[in-house]
Amino acid sequence: MIKHYEPAQAPARTVLIVEDQIEMRAIASAYLERQGYRVLATDNGADAVRTARDEHPDLIFMDISIPGMDGIRATAELKRDPATRGIPVVILTAHPYGSVGKRAVDAGCDGWLNKPCDPRRLLQEVQRRVGTAH
Repeated sequence: MIKHYEPAQAPARTVLIVEDQIEMRAIASAYLERQGYRVLATDNGADAVRTARDEHPDLIFMDISIPGMDGIRATAELKRDPATRGIPVVILTAHPYGSVGKRAVDAGCDGWLNKPCDPRRLLQEVQRRVGTAH
């Protein structure tokens, strides 16, 4: 008897969304999941750092104004750690670039998107940085 095996599907690319506005986090997560990405989400910087270290996502969308450790400090911590420094971090914020842009760049952020941000724009950024979901 001949057995046919389907090739194993590569695991989905993982995106971590760090956003304290529950509606935005839910919309972005649902949209990216429907596109086939694995999405992790948290609402604060300390959990973002812990999740990134534990799960090694392919990309992080990081809000700046989040409870506890802000997004810039969380990004700086991730970029200092050899285990996470290679993960692209895209700042996702309503702050104008000029007011915090230099701090974000100094922390090691890899990109910047202004909020509100259409979920399709998030998808474009994910695809540009890490490719398709599988």
